[in-house]
Amino acid sequence: MLTILLIALSLFVLPVLICASLPDPRGDVPWYEASREPTGLAPDPATTPEAVIQVYAARAVSWRGKLAVHTWISVKPRNAARYTRYEVVGFGVANGAPAVRVDRMGPDNFWFGARPFLVLDKRGGNLDSVIEKIQAAVASYPYPRAYRAWPGPNSNTFTAYIGREVPELRLALPGNAVGKDFLPDGAILAPAPSGTGFQVSAFGVLGVIVAAAEGVEVGVLGLNLGFDARPALKLPALGDIAAGR
Repeated sequence: MLTILLIALSLFVLPVLICASLPDPRGDVPWYEASREPTGLAPDPATTPEAVIQVYAARAVSWRGKLAVHTWISVKPRNAARYTRYEVVGFGVANGAPAVRVDRMGPDNFWFGARPFLVLDKRGGNLDSVIEKIQAAVASYPYPRAYRAWPGPNSNTFTAYIGREVPELRLALPGNAVGKDFLPDGAILAPAPSGTGFQVSAFGVLGVIVAAAEGVEVGVLGLNLGFDARPALKLPALGDIAAGR
């Protein structure tokens, strides 16, 4: 029994120590001066008439980037000339700025020097109705003027909320999207963000997810350990490590 506990403890602690020792991908550039240029991951609206829904994740800024990613969602209805980007940002909230921001950057830009990766990419079909549901979920987000880096509500709390409200997305966020397990209104039981299972969470500090998309995740202090069917190993701070990648 003691051996099992030590192995479990090492699986939580070692990935955090590894991430803490890795160099900052932004180099010596202060995060607020780092690149926010487009990456080209979002298809050009001028040549892409179909509807597009994309969810991105990129390493958070400052010390938070050692442990977690920042996530956001970008949408483009059919034949629209531009994208709309929705996210929660903590900058300025303490001074009265809203937490929910729209079009603060382009749909796929570097997040202050950190290159984003796609978590979800849906195109074509009947996505316009899904985009309308996303817009309604953004409007109903219960913490539009609140932000707390840990355990939430933060940017990942927002994106997970959109996923629960729009289960058609089947949005499975990375295991290191710290804050995704913070459930609104102090709820203990809720659908998983993908809508393909359920989760139990105590204020985003302790919890479990069991779902077809997310697999099995055990959360301790906002750090998640688990696996899914890709197959992928989910490690605290490091995130999802999928086979073949």
